[in-house]
Amino acid sequence: MDNALTVGSVISLLLLLIQLPATAILLSRLVKGPRRHPPIQPQQPTPEILGNVSVVVPTLNEALRISPLLSGLSRQSYEVREIIVVDSNSQDGTPDLVKTAQQEDPRFRLMTDDPLPANWVGRPWALHNGFLHSSEASQWFLGMDADTQPHPGLVASLVKTAEAQGYDLVSLSPQFILQYPGECLLQPALLMTLLYRFDPAGINTDQPERVMANGQCFLCRRSVLAAVGGYISASNSFCDDVTLARHIAAQGFKVGFLDGAKVLKVRMYEGAIETWKEWGRSLDLKDASPSAQIWGDLWLLSAVQGLPLPIVLTYLLFFPHPPIIPSPHIFLLGLNVFLLVIRFAMLLAIAPSYDRKSAKGGWLFWLSPLADPLAVLRIFLSAFHTPREWRGRKYE
Repeated sequence: MDNALTVGSVISLLLLLIQLPATAILLSRLVKGPRRHPPIQPQQPTPEILGNVSVVVPTLNEALRISPLLSGLSRQSYEVREIIVVDSNSQDGTPDLVKTAQQEDPRFRLMTDDPLPANWVGRPWALHNGFLHSSEASQWFLGMDADTQPHPGLVASLVKTAEAQGYDLVSLSPQFILQYPGECLLQPALLMTLLYRFDPAGINTDQPERVMANGQCFLCRRSVLAAVGGYISASNSFCDDVTLARHIAAQGFKVGFLDGAKVLKVRMYEGAIETWKEWGRSLDLKDASPSAQIWGDLWLLSAVQGLPLPIVLTYLLFFPHPPIIPSPHIFLLGLNVFLLVIRFAMLLAIAPSYDRKSAKGGWLFWLSPLADPLAVLRIFLSAFHTPREWRGRKYE
Protein backbone atom coordinates (compact mmCIF):
# COMPACT_ATOMS: atom_id res chain seq x y z
CA MET A 1 0.00 0.00 0.00
CA ASP A 2 2.80 2.41 0.91
CA ASN A 3 4.58 1.59 -2.33
CA ALA A 4 1.40 2.30 -4.27
CA LEU A 5 1.05 5.65 -2.52
CA THR A 6 4.67 6.47 -3.25
CA VAL A 7 4.29 5.64 -6.94
CA GLY A 8 1.08 7.67 -7.03
CA SER A 9 2.81 10.63 -5.38
CA VAL A 10 5.63 10.52 -7.91
CA ILE A 11 3.17 10.42 -10.81
CA SER A 12 1.22 13.30 -9.28
CA LEU A 13 4.39 15.36 -8.89
CA LEU A 14 5.37 14.69 -12.51
CA LEU A 15 1.93 15.74 -13.72
CA LEU A 16 2.11 18.89 -11.61
CA LEU A 17 5.48 19.74 -13.14
CA ILE A 18 3.90 19.35 -16.59
CA GLN A 19 0.69 21.23 -15.86
CA LEU A 20 1.66 24.12 -13.59
CA PRO A 21 3.82 26.05 -16.11
CA ALA A 22 1.22 25.49 -18.82
CA THR A 23 -1.52 26.76 -16.51
CA ALA A 24 0.49 29.92 -15.85
CA ILE A 25 0.86 30.51 -19.60
CA LEU A 26 -2.85 29.94 -20.15
CA LEU A 27 -3.82 32.39 -17.41
CA SER A 28 -1.42 35.01 -18.80
CA ARG A 29 -3.36 34.85 -22.05
CA LEU A 30 -6.86 34.71 -20.62
CA VAL A 31 -6.36 37.78 -18.42
CA LYS A 32 -5.89 39.83 -21.59
CA GLY A 33 -9.52 39.20 -22.56
CA PRO A 34 -11.03 42.31 -20.92
CA ARG A 35 -8.57 44.52 -22.84
CA ARG A 36 -9.40 43.20 -26.27
CA HIS A 37 -10.87 45.25 -29.09
CA PRO A 38 -14.69 44.86 -28.96
CA PRO A 39 -16.48 42.97 -31.74
CA ILE A 40 -16.71 45.12 -34.84
CA GLN A 41 -20.17 46.43 -35.72
CA PRO A 42 -21.78 46.88 -39.15
CA GLN A 43 -21.11 50.35 -40.57
CA GLN A 44 -22.35 52.33 -43.53
CA PRO A 45 -19.82 53.26 -46.22
CA THR A 46 -18.72 56.84 -46.73
CA PRO A 47 -17.52 58.46 -49.99
CA GLU A 48 -13.80 58.24 -49.22
CA ILE A 49 -13.87 54.44 -49.50
CA LEU A 50 -15.68 54.39 -52.87
CA GLY A 51 -14.40 51.47 -54.96
CA ASN A 52 -11.60 50.72 -52.52
CA VAL A 53 -12.02 46.95 -52.24
CA SER A 54 -11.50 44.00 -54.59
CA VAL A 55 -13.09 40.82 -53.23
CA VAL A 56 -11.64 37.46 -54.30
CA VAL A 57 -13.41 34.14 -53.62
CA PRO A 58 -11.69 30.79 -54.36
CA THR A 59 -14.13 28.00 -55.25
CA LEU A 60 -14.05 24.28 -55.93
CA ASN A 61 -17.40 22.47 -56.00
CA GLU A 62 -19.16 24.89 -53.65
CA ALA A 63 -22.64 24.85 -55.22
CA LEU A 64 -24.35 23.59 -52.06
CA ARG A 65 -23.16 26.46 -49.88
CA ILE A 66 -22.04 29.45 -51.94
CA SER A 67 -25.47 31.07 -52.45
CA PRO A 68 -25.53 32.90 -49.06
CA LEU A 69 -22.10 34.35 -49.84
CA LEU A 70 -23.13 35.56 -53.29
CA SER A 71 -26.25 37.14 -51.87
CA GLY A 72 -24.32 38.71 -48.98
CA LEU A 73 -21.67 40.18 -51.25
CA SER A 74 -24.35 41.70 -53.49
CA ARG A 75 -25.68 43.54 -50.45
CA GLN A 76 -22.33 45.22 -49.84
CA SER A 77 -22.31 48.83 -50.99
CA TYR A 78 -20.14 50.97 -53.27
CA GLU A 79 -16.92 50.34 -51.32
CA VAL A 80 -16.71 47.03 -53.25
CA ARG A 81 -15.26 47.66 -56.71
CA GLU A 82 -15.32 44.06 -57.95
CA ILE A 83 -16.01 40.50 -56.82
CA ILE A 84 -13.74 37.98 -58.54
CA VAL A 85 -14.69 34.32 -58.15
CA VAL A 86 -11.69 32.14 -59.02
CA ASP A 87 -13.01 28.69 -59.80
CA SER A 88 -10.82 25.59 -59.98
CA ASN A 89 -12.86 23.68 -62.57
CA SER A 90 -15.85 22.88 -60.39
CA GLN A 91 -18.06 20.06 -61.65
CA ASP A 92 -21.15 20.75 -59.56
CA GLY A 93 -22.60 23.90 -61.12
CA THR A 94 -20.75 26.46 -59.01
CA PRO A 95 -19.83 28.59 -62.08
CA ASP A 96 -23.51 28.69 -63.12
CA LEU A 97 -24.51 30.15 -59.78
CA VAL A 98 -21.84 32.84 -60.14
CA LYS A 99 -23.03 33.66 -63.67
CA THR A 100 -26.59 34.02 -62.37
CA ALA A 101 -25.38 36.39 -59.66
CA GLN A 102 -23.47 38.34 -62.33
CA GLN A 103 -26.70 39.03 -64.19
CA GLU A 104 -28.01 40.81 -61.10
CA ASP A 105 -24.75 42.46 -60.04
CA PRO A 106 -22.13 43.35 -62.69
CA ARG A 107 -19.42 43.56 -60.02
CA PHE A 108 -19.18 39.76 -60.15
CA ARG A 109 -16.51 38.31 -62.42
CA LEU A 110 -15.86 34.61 -62.96
CA MET A 111 -12.45 33.28 -63.91
CA THR A 112 -10.84 29.84 -63.95
CA ASP A 113 -7.37 29.53 -62.48
CA ASP A 114 -4.51 27.95 -64.41
CA PRO A 115 -3.55 24.31 -63.73
CA LEU A 116 -2.09 23.90 -60.25
CA PRO A 117 1.72 24.12 -60.34
CA ALA A 118 4.00 21.92 -58.28
CA ASN A 119 4.54 23.10 -54.70
CA TRP A 120 1.26 25.02 -54.61
CA VAL A 121 -1.90 24.20 -52.66
CA GLY A 122 -5.15 24.93 -54.45
CA ARG A 123 -6.57 27.63 -52.20
CA PRO A 124 -3.56 29.98 -52.10
CA TRP A 125 -3.06 29.40 -55.84
CA ALA A 126 -6.62 30.55 -56.56
CA LEU A 127 -6.28 33.56 -54.27
CA HIS A 128 -2.94 34.47 -55.83
CA ASN A 129 -4.48 34.39 -59.31
CA GLY A 130 -7.39 36.47 -58.12
CA PHE A 131 -5.00 39.02 -56.68
CA LEU A 132 -3.01 39.21 -59.94
CA HIS A 133 -6.21 39.86 -61.90
CA SER A 134 -7.69 42.36 -59.46
CA SER A 135 -7.82 46.07 -60.18
CA GLU A 136 -4.76 48.06 -59.23
CA ALA A 137 -7.11 50.95 -58.46
CA SER A 138 -8.37 49.12 -55.38
CA GLN A 139 -6.58 49.94 -52.15
CA TRP A 140 -7.69 46.77 -50.37
CA PHE A 141 -7.77 43.05 -51.21
CA LEU A 142 -10.42 40.99 -49.41
CA GLY A 143 -10.24 37.21 -49.59
CA MET A 144 -13.45 35.41 -48.60
CA ASP A 145 -14.39 31.75 -48.49
CA ALA A 146 -17.45 30.26 -50.16
CA ASP A 147 -18.90 29.06 -46.85
CA THR A 148 -19.15 32.54 -45.33
CA GLN A 149 -22.33 34.59 -44.92
CA PRO A 150 -21.50 38.30 -44.75
CA HIS A 151 -23.93 40.73 -43.15
CA PRO A 152 -24.71 44.06 -44.85
CA GLY A 153 -22.04 46.52 -43.82
CA LEU A 154 -19.32 43.90 -43.34
CA VAL A 155 -16.86 45.30 -45.89
CA ALA A 156 -17.41 48.92 -44.89
CA SER A 157 -16.91 48.14 -41.21
CA LEU A 158 -13.83 46.06 -41.94
CA VAL A 159 -12.17 48.78 -44.05
CA LYS A 160 -13.07 51.56 -41.62
CA THR A 161 -11.76 49.56 -38.66
CA ALA A 162 -8.52 48.76 -40.49
CA GLU A 163 -7.95 52.39 -41.41
CA ALA A 164 -8.88 53.72 -37.96
CA GLN A 165 -6.59 51.23 -36.21
CA GLY A 166 -3.78 51.47 -38.76
CA TYR A 167 -3.87 47.80 -39.78
CA ASP A 168 -2.17 46.65 -42.96
CA LEU A 169 -3.88 43.28 -42.66
CA VAL A 170 -6.88 42.35 -40.56
CA SER A 171 -8.99 39.18 -40.48
CA LEU A 172 -12.08 38.22 -38.52
CA SER A 173 -13.26 35.37 -36.38
CA PRO A 174 -16.87 34.60 -37.44
CA GLN A 175 -20.00 33.37 -35.76
CA PHE A 176 -20.18 29.63 -36.42
CA ILE A 177 -23.49 28.07 -37.45
CA LEU A 178 -24.09 24.69 -35.78
CA GLN A 179 -26.79 22.26 -36.92
CA TYR A 180 -26.13 18.71 -35.72
CA PRO A 181 -25.51 17.18 -32.26
CA GLY A 182 -22.04 15.81 -32.95
CA GLU A 183 -20.63 19.11 -34.17
CA CYS A 184 -22.24 20.96 -31.22
CA LEU A 185 -20.06 18.78 -29.00
CA LEU A 186 -16.86 18.61 -31.08
CA GLN A 187 -16.55 21.97 -32.87
CA PRO A 188 -16.28 24.16 -29.73
CA ALA A 189 -13.65 21.79 -28.32
CA LEU A 190 -11.59 22.14 -31.50
CA LEU A 191 -12.02 25.92 -31.45
CA MET A 192 -10.76 25.94 -27.87
CA THR A 193 -7.45 24.45 -29.03
CA LEU A 194 -6.89 27.77 -30.83
CA LEU A 195 -8.10 29.97 -28.00
CA TYR A 196 -5.78 28.24 -25.51
CA ARG A 197 -2.74 28.60 -27.76
CA PHE A 198 -3.10 32.24 -28.77
CA ASP A 199 -4.18 35.59 -27.41
CA PRO A 200 -7.90 36.42 -27.67
CA ALA A 201 -9.22 37.98 -30.87
CA GLY A 202 -8.82 41.72 -30.56
CA ILE A 203 -5.45 41.59 -28.78
CA ASN A 204 -2.43 42.69 -30.82
CA THR A 205 0.82 40.77 -30.49
CA ASP A 206 4.37 41.95 -31.16
CA GLN A 207 5.49 38.40 -31.95
CA PRO A 208 4.97 37.53 -35.64
CA GLU A 209 5.17 33.81 -34.87
CA ARG A 210 2.14 34.12 -32.55
CA VAL A 211 -0.05 36.04 -35.03
CA MET A 212 -3.43 34.49 -35.78
CA ALA A 213 -5.53 34.97 -38.89
CA ASN A 214 -8.64 33.62 -40.58
CA GLY A 215 -8.71 33.35 -44.35
CA GLN A 216 -12.51 33.19 -44.40
CA CYS A 217 -12.44 37.00 -44.19
CA PHE A 218 -8.95 38.33 -44.86
CA LEU A 219 -8.45 42.03 -45.66
CA CYS A 220 -5.01 43.26 -46.73
CA ARG A 221 -3.74 46.49 -48.25
CA ARG A 222 -3.11 45.79 -51.91
CA SER A 223 0.25 47.57 -51.76
CA VAL A 224 1.36 45.30 -48.90
CA LEU A 225 0.26 42.15 -50.68
CA ALA A 226 2.10 43.30 -53.79
CA ALA A 227 5.22 44.04 -51.73
CA VAL A 228 5.37 40.45 -50.42
CA GLY A 229 4.64 38.84 -53.79
CA GLY A 230 1.00 37.95 -53.25
CA TYR A 231 0.52 34.46 -51.83
CA ILE A 232 3.93 33.11 -52.85
CA SER A 233 5.14 32.85 -49.24
CA ALA A 234 2.12 30.61 -48.46
CA SER A 235 2.12 28.67 -51.72
CA ASN A 236 2.43 25.17 -50.22
CA SER A 237 0.68 25.83 -46.91
CA PHE A 238 -2.56 24.17 -45.86
CA CYS A 239 -3.05 27.05 -43.41
CA ASP A 240 -2.13 29.76 -45.92
CA ASP A 241 -3.99 32.46 -44.00
CA VAL A 242 -1.81 32.14 -40.90
CA THR A 243 1.36 31.53 -42.94
CA LEU A 244 0.83 34.69 -45.00
CA ALA A 245 -0.23 36.80 -42.02
CA ARG A 246 2.88 35.82 -40.07
CA HIS A 247 5.08 36.52 -43.07
CA ILE A 248 3.55 39.98 -43.45
CA ALA A 249 3.89 40.66 -39.72
CA ALA A 250 7.55 39.63 -39.87
CA GLN A 251 8.10 42.33 -42.52
CA GLY A 252 7.04 44.96 -39.99
CA PHE A 253 3.44 45.52 -41.08
CA LYS A 254 0.61 45.77 -38.56
CA VAL A 255 -1.59 42.66 -38.47
CA GLY A 256 -4.82 42.31 -36.54
CA PHE A 257 -7.26 39.52 -35.73
CA LEU A 258 -10.65 40.78 -34.53
CA ASP A 259 -14.00 39.43 -33.39
CA GLY A 260 -16.38 39.55 -36.36
CA ALA A 261 -19.31 37.57 -34.89
CA LYS A 262 -21.68 40.52 -35.44
CA VAL A 263 -20.88 40.93 -39.14
CA LEU A 264 -19.97 37.45 -40.42
CA LYS A 265 -21.39 33.94 -40.11
CA VAL A 266 -19.95 30.72 -41.47
CA ARG A 267 -21.25 27.22 -42.01
CA MET A 268 -18.00 25.32 -42.30
CA TYR A 269 -18.68 21.58 -42.26
CA GLU A 270 -21.65 19.23 -42.19
CA GLY A 271 -21.56 17.21 -39.00
CA ALA A 272 -18.91 15.97 -36.59
CA ILE A 273 -17.20 13.57 -39.02
CA GLU A 274 -16.55 16.23 -41.65
CA THR A 275 -15.51 18.70 -38.94
CA TRP A 276 -13.03 16.15 -37.56
CA LYS A 277 -11.62 15.34 -40.99
CA GLU A 278 -11.52 18.72 -42.72
CA TRP A 279 -10.99 21.32 -40.00
CA GLY A 280 -8.97 19.13 -37.68
CA ARG A 281 -6.14 18.61 -40.14
CA SER A 282 -5.23 22.28 -40.40
CA LEU A 283 -5.67 23.38 -36.77
CA ASP A 284 -2.16 22.31 -35.82
CA LEU A 285 -0.82 25.21 -37.97
CA LYS A 286 2.34 23.22 -38.65
CA ASP A 287 2.79 24.82 -42.07
CA ALA A 288 3.06 28.23 -40.38
CA SER A 289 5.10 27.27 -37.31
CA PRO A 290 8.61 26.07 -36.47
CA SER A 291 8.83 22.59 -34.94
CA ALA A 292 9.72 23.94 -31.49
CA GLN A 293 6.53 26.00 -31.44
CA ILE A 294 4.46 23.01 -32.53
CA TRP A 295 5.90 20.86 -29.73
CA GLY A 296 5.34 23.66 -27.23
CA ASP A 297 1.72 24.02 -28.28
CA LEU A 298 1.18 20.26 -28.06
CA TRP A 299 2.54 20.30 -24.51
CA LEU A 300 0.32 23.22 -23.57
CA LEU A 301 -2.83 21.67 -25.02
CA SER A 302 -2.12 18.32 -23.39
CA ALA A 303 -1.53 19.92 -20.01
CA VAL A 304 -4.44 22.34 -19.79
CA GLN A 305 -7.08 20.90 -22.14
CA GLY A 306 -6.42 17.22 -22.73
CA LEU A 307 -5.50 15.99 -19.23
CA PRO A 308 -7.87 17.74 -16.75
CA LEU A 309 -10.98 15.66 -17.51
CA PRO A 310 -9.21 12.24 -17.44
CA ILE A 311 -7.36 13.16 -14.23
CA VAL A 312 -10.48 14.31 -12.40
CA LEU A 313 -12.45 11.26 -13.58
CA THR A 314 -9.64 8.99 -12.44
CA TYR A 315 -9.76 10.48 -8.96
CA LEU A 316 -13.54 10.21 -8.78
CA LEU A 317 -13.49 6.56 -9.86
CA PHE A 318 -10.48 5.24 -7.96
CA PHE A 319 -10.03 7.70 -5.10
CA PRO A 320 -13.55 8.71 -4.08
CA HIS A 321 -12.31 9.72 -0.62
CA PRO A 322 -8.87 11.34 -1.11
CA PRO A 323 -6.96 12.28 2.04
CA ILE A 324 -7.59 15.79 3.37
CA ILE A 325 -3.99 16.41 4.36
CA PRO A 326 -1.87 18.33 1.82
CA SER A 327 -0.28 15.96 -0.67
CA PRO A 328 0.66 15.83 -4.35
CA HIS A 329 -2.64 14.01 -4.97
CA ILE A 330 -4.69 16.82 -3.48
CA PHE A 331 -2.76 19.55 -5.29
CA LEU A 332 -3.10 17.71 -8.60
CA LEU A 333 -6.83 17.19 -8.12
CA GLY A 334 -7.32 20.82 -7.14
CA LEU A 335 -5.37 22.09 -10.15
CA ASN A 336 -7.38 20.01 -12.60
CA VAL A 337 -10.72 20.92 -11.04
CA PHE A 338 -9.60 24.54 -11.43
CA LEU A 339 -8.75 23.96 -15.10
CA LEU A 340 -12.15 22.37 -15.70
CA VAL A 341 -13.88 25.33 -14.05
CA ILE A 342 -11.96 27.66 -16.40
CA ARG A 343 -12.93 25.52 -19.37
CA PHE A 344 -16.63 25.54 -18.56
CA ALA A 345 -16.47 29.28 -17.85
CA MET A 346 -14.94 29.78 -21.29
CA LEU A 347 -18.22 28.54 -22.77
CA LEU A 348 -19.85 31.76 -21.61
CA ALA A 349 -17.12 33.73 -23.37
CA ILE A 350 -17.46 31.89 -26.69
CA ALA A 351 -21.25 31.47 -26.70
CA PRO A 352 -21.75 34.65 -28.84
CA SER A 353 -19.48 33.05 -31.45
CA TYR A 354 -22.09 30.37 -32.14
CA ASP A 355 -25.46 30.42 -33.86
CA ARG A 356 -27.34 27.45 -32.40
CA LYS A 357 -30.89 28.62 -33.14
CA SER A 358 -31.57 25.85 -35.66
CA ALA A 359 -29.22 23.25 -34.18
CA LYS A 360 -30.44 19.81 -33.20
CA GLY A 361 -29.06 19.09 -29.76
CA GLY A 362 -27.73 22.61 -29.40
CA TRP A 363 -27.56 22.08 -25.62
CA LEU A 364 -24.58 19.78 -26.24
CA PHE A 365 -22.53 22.93 -26.74
CA TRP A 366 -22.50 23.28 -22.94
CA LEU A 367 -21.01 19.79 -22.64
CA SER A 368 -18.28 20.35 -25.25
CA PRO A 369 -15.50 20.24 -22.60
CA LEU A 370 -16.19 16.49 -22.50
CA ALA A 371 -14.78 16.34 -26.05
CA ASP A 372 -11.55 18.14 -25.13
CA PRO A 373 -9.33 15.02 -24.94
CA LEU A 374 -10.60 14.04 -28.39
CA ALA A 375 -9.90 17.52 -29.76
CA VAL A 376 -6.34 17.49 -28.43
CA LEU A 377 -5.84 14.02 -29.91
CA ARG A 378 -6.94 15.42 -33.27
CA ILE A 379 -4.26 18.13 -33.09
CA PHE A 380 -1.62 15.48 -32.33
CA LEU A 381 -2.75 13.33 -35.28
CA SER A 382 -2.70 16.32 -37.61
CA ALA A 383 0.70 17.53 -36.41
CA PHE A 384 2.34 14.31 -37.56
CA HIS A 385 0.47 13.85 -40.81
CA THR A 386 0.72 15.76 -44.09
CA PRO A 387 -2.64 16.07 -45.90
CA ARG A 388 -2.83 14.24 -49.21
CA GLU A 389 -6.30 15.44 -50.14
CA TRP A 390 -8.12 18.72 -49.59
CA ARG A 391 -11.62 19.60 -50.76
CA GLY A 392 -11.51 16.63 -53.15
CA ARG A 393 -8.16 17.66 -54.64
CA LYS A 394 -5.31 15.18 -54.28
CA TYR A 395 -1.69 16.11 -53.55
CA GLU A 396 1.43 14.04 -53.95
